[in-house]
Amino acid sequence: MKNLLVTGGAGFIGSNFIHYMLAKYSDYSIVNLDSLTYAGNLENLALIQNDPRYTFVKGSIDNYDLVWDIFQKYRIDSVINFAAESHVDRSIMGPQIFIDTNIRGTQILLEAARNFGISRFIQISTDEVYGSLGDTGKFTETTPLSPNSPYSASKAGADMLVRSYYKTFKMPVLITRCSNNYGPYQFPEKLIPLMIKNARDNKPLPVYGKGTNIRDWIHVKDHCAAINLVLHNGKEGDVYNIGGENEWTNIDIVKTILKILNKPDSLITFVTDRPGHDFRYAIDPSKIKRELGWKPEYTFETGIAETIEWYINHQSWIDDCTSGQYQHYYDKMYKDR
Repeated sequence: MKNLLVTGGAGFIGSNFIHYMLAKYSDYSIVNLDSLTYAGNLENLALIQNDPRYTFVKGSIDNYDLVWDIFQKYRIDSVINFAAESHVDRSIMGPQIFIDTNIRGTQILLEAARNFGISRFIQISTDEVYGSLGDTGKFTETTPLSPNSPYSASKAGADMLVRSYYKTFKMPVLITRCSNNYGPYQFPEKLIPLMIKNARDNKPLPVYGKGTNIRDWIHVKDHCAAINLVLHNGKEGDVYNIGGENEWTNIDIVKTILKILNKPDSLITFVTDRPGHDFRYAIDPSKIKRELGWKPEYTFETGIAETIEWYINHQSWIDDCTSGQYQHYYDKMYKDR
């Protein structure tokens, strides 16, 4: 068996990746290390919780002793580091935890991985480290890093640490940077699940500014397939951009959701824009397509329809996620804007 450590595996992309790997391979054993913050949810993994190839460990990647114990106890071969504080708005409200988890935690993982001689370390990053684009152009792997929020700055810092361990210690590291994901199990502070939830409940749909900011969207399962290719076939020390080449303005995404749910556009409520809001992201995935043969399988039309259907059919999952502290956060973010 190959022993894979997936950090942040109870989150949106991490849980989808664990499902993907266990379904695709019979010879992988996965250890999921997750601190179960507000965005981590073990319900995401209920279908495989009794699989003998799967082990959950509660804890943070910035817990040095715990991380080293996991590497030793489970004889970890490879690491996929999804673990991160990941929401821009929350990083503006309180940056410190982003530094603790995203930078310090990544360094602890790297040091343990170096000590135990793992075969692969995949750092899951984001297109946000590149900053913002104007009306034209796309991010490539050689685009200079220019993060504009505490979140993206912390991810860029982690990426630089990962790169340094390759250059200094010859560690077998790789970095992936992906565009905006959508799909099942995404915590409803993010655009698409938030809009679905509010439209379902006939509540106002808060849209920053005039909704003209542009994002490149990719289905989470296509992202998981790309990470798998990088894990097995990527070139050590390299960066791979993963994008759907599927750009939408935020307002058009919102109107699409309303149309599918047969809800009126009058639910849209424009709110004060986010400080330092990046205008446009767009990823050039030519490298991963050319070198590793990856291509997305989902069209956006199919993917968004399936995603909306999933959330409508899993209303109890959404309601459980958005109880308690979520409502306090939601009110703080949108009530007076």
